Amino acid sequence: MLTEIKLKALRPRDTLYRVADRDGLCIEVPLSGAFRWRYRYRHQGKPKMLSLGVYPDVSLANARARLGDARALRAQGIDPSEARKQEKEAPILAAQETARTADATFEAVGRLWMATQNVAEITANKNRWLLETFLFPKLGHRPVDQITPRELLTILRDIEKTGKHETASRAKNKAGQVFRFAIIEGKAEVDPTASLRGALKSAQVKHHAAVTDPLRIGELLRAIDGFVGQPTTLLALKLAALVFVRPNELRKAEWAEFDIDGAIWRIPKERMKMKAAHLVPLSKQALAILRELLPLTGQGQYLFPSIRSSFAPMSENTINAALRRLGYASDEMTGHGFRSMAATRLNELGWRADAIERQLAHAESNKVREAYTSAAQYLDERTKMMQAWADYLDGLRVGANVVPLRRAS
Repeated sequence: MLTEIKLKALRPRDTLYRVADRDGLCIEVPLSGAFRWRYRYRHQGKPKMLSLGVYPDVSLANARARLGDARALRAQGIDPSEARKQEKEAPILAAQETARTADATFEAVGRLWMATQNVAEITANKNRWLLETFLFPKLGHRPVDQITPRELLTILRDIEKTGKHETASRAKNKAGQVFRFAIIEGKAEVDPTASLRGALKSAQVKHHAAVTDPLRIGELLRAIDGFVGQPTTLLALKLAALVFVRPNELRKAEWAEFDIDGAIWRIPKERMKMKAAHLVPLSKQALAILRELLPLTGQGQYLFPSIRSSFAPMSENTINAALRRLGYASDEMTGHGFRSMAATRLNELGWRADAIERQLAHAESNKVREAYTSAAQYLDERTKMMQAWADYLDGLRVGANVVPLRRAS
């Protein structure tokens, strides 16, 4: 057995050697450098060696104490070397788990999901508003794979209690999109919203307010003609009735998209709600508005620039504010209502539903059919329809009993 006197008398030799103490403990004497305590043992029939420290920093007594700890592990069937390795890796694994957990919270996954969505700006803003206002404050810190249906339902019913039934339903749908994205990304196994079908009160469907009666359409058109305000706002109102695109598509219209000689407006897919390019045939009346607008804004990017900056489009509230000034309340007519007005009347006047839906740039419900849908589909028919629509509006404006030309059989 070793003693402190024997240890101090040890000297390096031509080769490394070891001097035994007891129970597998020994001191390793290298050619140069520090003397090291070693514990030699066998685990599952294989020879192993464990370092117990450097002498004299670790004294003989301390080395024997460490030996005792290692032997105690062996008595439990644990390999001391493997236990040492796991002990060293524990802080690293803990840090990795902390990072993984932080990266897999509902808010982290939700923000990643938003960043991957190729949607129109207005849709992106609605997504952000729903998540940041109603879901992130209560669920944001929670690991996405630990959120239960009951936990989510409590939050959604709190929204319902404020009378916001539609908002609660939309929040549920948005949460479901985040959970399904988490599943795809390997951060969750299930979507808890799947268990909540029918758990919320049905939200009453609200349609955009619109004037659809022919006599009232005539009144609206005459009111627009009498609008007193920004000339560009007046022309935007007139064009909205003729082309019935979405308000966001109209206010961000750029001169580069218009082929006046070819009488066509090409809206790129990046600006469309459904992310598909759209063609708008331009009637003679629409072309006349564009020629009137050209001297006012034709030198800039936008047809309808902001009154504050020519480098930004008209505010999304401008059209609705103008309608309010004309005396139309929000439950009577909106900027989006020009679409409903056209859709209602064109269907009642006998134009083919497929052509109308394509002109409205609605999503095709038949996915197989959608794959073959192009921006130019039914273009000849739509061109005739758009001119007939403009002529029909002219007739309503003057109060005539107009019977428009229908689609040729």
